[in-house]
Amino acid sequence: MQTLISIIIALIIFSLLVLIHEFGHFIVAKKCGVVVNEFSIGMGPRICSHVAKSGTRYSLKWLPFGGSCAMLGEDEDNEEEGSFNSKPLWARMAIVFAGPFFNFILAFLLAAVVIGFNGADPSYVTEVTENSAAAQAGLREGDVITKFNGSHISVGRELYLEEYLEPIDGKEISLTYSRDGKKHEISYVPDSAKKPMLGLSYAPGDGEMVITNITENSPIEKAGAQRGDKIIEINGTKIETGNQFMEYMDSVRGEDFENTAFEIVLKRNNTEIPITVKPQYITIYDMGFSYNMAREKQSFVGVLKYSLIETKYQIKAVVKSLKMLVTGRVSANEISGPVGIVDVIGDTYKETKSYGFSVTFFTMMNLAIMLSANLGVMNLLPIPALDGGRLFLYIIELIIRRPIPKDKEGMIHFIGFVLMMMLMVFLIFNDVRKIFF
Repeated sequence: MQTLISIIIALIIFSLLVLIHEFGHFIVAKKCGVVVNEFSIGMGPRICSHVAKSGTRYSLKWLPFGGSCAMLGEDEDNEEEGSFNSKPLWARMAIVFAGPFFNFILAFLLAAVVIGFNGADPSYVTEVTENSAAAQAGLREGDVITKFNGSHISVGRELYLEEYLEPIDGKEISLTYSRDGKKHEISYVPDSAKKPMLGLSYAPGDGEMVITNITENSPIEKAGAQRGDKIIEINGTKIETGNQFMEYMDSVRGEDFENTAFEIVLKRNNTEIPITVKPQYITIYDMGFSYNMAREKQSFVGVLKYSLIETKYQIKAVVKSLKMLVTGRVSANEISGPVGIVDVIGDTYKETKSYGFSVTFFTMMNLAIMLSANLGVMNLLPIPALDGGRLFLYIIELIIRRPIPKDKEGMIHFIGFVLMMMLMVFLIFNDVRKIFF
């Protein structure tokens, strides 16, 4: 039953994202005078359809996967009146760009609903450690962080993202913050101390105990643990949540902690992996301050402001993740395709349903915001067969001041389509392997 509900929720989310994307192409194509042969909701055979006076067929199809916008002459060497290719370059670029842009609009609108009900998480300092380097540099409780190591910060999650992607390692920290309307800039070297540690990071809470990060050359890395693994048992004690793991570790900390061997059972892709880890002294760096991650109610203007910020944050997270993939910091094995996303939605639904409809609904809304921003960014990548690939060729056309031959453009997009299908097959295979093996 839970799997069925997860699949239904995933279908609703995917369909909404793709439908809005195609609607972006559709509405701008209409405004530019392009003949749209068919706009459909769903894929596959038609259930029913209606041909409007404009000549556009509006269809409802059997498979509930998004939709499509078929324009006259879009993939043909056709320049008859009303065809896609008969329009000037700026119009074609606007039509292609509209799909991803409408995904960003959807992310903004969904964010407005979430923030309107639940509030936003402004990035202010909640506590400064006494006598820390941050305190000596002048940072105080209530200061609003606006930049962290050169990156603009508006909400607490942006600061968490920067800290997560670029862990502090003893290098100088630069902060820009505002206090009483005045801008301040400080730099300081974070405090450090050597402590016996396992070398992992996780999120305390009632969710599963998932390893979110691993310190390089730490004991738990040497034992074979990987980021994303779940800890389900430690020294015979079952672990179901981050809070349970935290409580267990607090209970065993003492003078002989560094000599304790921990028998840990990891869960990775439905496979249980037993490891033995003994703490080692690791240099721990401390920023010297805590920051807000809690949501606070906003005025109408604040909701609009933070909805834009939320959309920007989600786009930023996708771009940074792609950068980590290109630079090798994230392996292809860690990428999820459609099956993996359905699995994530299922796990999220399972974890939140006990908290009631409201928590589950807004959690799914946050997933939809992330996926909509993700779809927008991915479609803008300069890859043939994607909107970004088309825009890239149009930019070349703009530079060389003559159109690219349609047969060559078609071949480029065909090759891109084949590569995308190969990638999709790999992602689906990888998703299934991670779920069942």
